[in-house]
Amino acid sequence: MKLAALISGGKDSSFAMYKALQAGHEITNLIVIKSQNPDSYMYHTPNIHLTELFAEATGIPLISKLSSGEKEREVDDLKMVLQQIEVDGVVMGAIESEYQASRIRQVCESLELEMYAPLWHQDPEALLREMIEILDVRIVHVSAFGLEEDWLGRKIDKRTIEELKALKERYGIHIAGEGGEYESLVVDAPFFTKRIELIKTKRVWHGDCGTLNVLEAALAEK
Repeated sequence: MKLAALISGGKDSSFAMYKALQAGHEITNLIVIKSQNPDSYMYHTPNIHLTELFAEATGIPLISKLSSGEKEREVDDLKMVLQQIEVDGVVMGAIESEYQASRIRQVCESLELEMYAPLWHQDPEALLREMIEILDVRIVHVSAFGLEEDWLGRKIDKRTIEELKALKERYGIHIAGEGGEYESLVVDAPFFTKRIELIKTKRVWHGDCGTLNVLEAALAEK
């Protein structure tokens, strides 16, 4: 199938892209909805500006649309973008978010498109372990008990997964961050021709949550 991939620059949408490509599908477009609402119900917002570099690294055309971030209306923004292109379906990276999945499914059905969701209802720990074998993933936002400021910028590796498992046992967090516990940024992937180098970053901490703001980044040779 010819697919459009809904991306954020994070691990889940990136891994869903990888799965689609491995299955032999063609990704003809990347789509990013840039919500002006930092607490968007639908879309990832930390460092969303880096999706331009992400697209450049993949060589796949990017369609970017600004959204006011109003609940439900931001779903219409995705529909408007999909109406402009000719594809057979949409790649989605959700694992357990019924809110997100149901709305993307609704958009796809209204446009007679397939929803390709290779991570949907898969085991979160198994997914993370598979992801870290092929993706270079950094944590760029945290908002949960046990995730302190020193987690910002951290690479997700085997040790990180073990610590997330311990936090799940203690506080009940979702180890893949599906409850908003953390957000991620992929700086390298098999489908990148170059990697994303983080040149200048700044940690911003407010109360019990924080973000690693990427102030400067560039593509670098692998």
